[in-house]
Amino acid sequence: MRLFTVADLHLSFGVDKPMDIFPGWKDHEKKLLENWQKKISPEDTVVIPGDHSWGMSLEEALPDLEFIDRLNGTKIISKGNHDLWWGTVSKMQRFFDDHGIGSLKILHNNHYAFGDVGICGTRGWVNDNSEAPNAKVIAREAIRLETSIKSALSEGLRPVVFLHYPPVFGTSRNLDMLEVLYKYGIKRVFYGHLHGKAHAFAVNGLSEGINYQLVSCDFLHFDPLDITEIVQNDNLS
Repeated sequence: MRLFTVADLHLSFGVDKPMDIFPGWKDHEKKLLENWQKKISPEDTVVIPGDHSWGMSLEEALPDLEFIDRLNGTKIISKGNHDLWWGTVSKMQRFFDDHGIGSLKILHNNHYAFGDVGICGTRGWVNDNSEAPNAKVIAREAIRLETSIKSALSEGLRPVVFLHYPPVFGTSRNLDMLEVLYKYGIKRVFYGHLHGKAHAFAVNGLSEGINYQLVSCDFLHFDPLDITEIVQNDNLS
């Protein structure tokens, strides 16, 4: 049983939003499917931190959600900035149940256990000038992150954080999110959101006591990253 992660699948089986207009994204669904099924078993877990579908509603996102559901493993999903289909947890869970989507688990104000690790996270918000910042949204996301981390700690688990937005980008910092990460001594953060030329400004590695890793789909060449040993070794340091 292993743990993987990949963000930003940007699927569009139900809407006309082709990703091949962007360099490097041609046939990305086929590449993702081949790589995923080749290395991930039904017993494994995959964390997908945001931007799953271009659908504007659950109905439009359904073909994409069904595609993800058919992939091997248990999938833990959290919200990205383009997941406009995302609703309340109860509404999404009802929709999943009604359509036989059984392998998707919703990460929202909660955590999931993987051995002694607590898989925690939330969407986060901007500090990369891609959108206008919003103090209320940032504060709310910081609260959600803290709630998720505290839920893992309450069960004696070691929190590992998955965000959609990077809390650090180039020389900029999301201070609200960082405050929570430092408060709880988080050592490891995986994030997505960054594409194309933005990869050059991504923080990968140790920064101010936290190890960061960009896991957006195109950065990983549409090949989910095995992080089993990474998160296990964090406990040995």
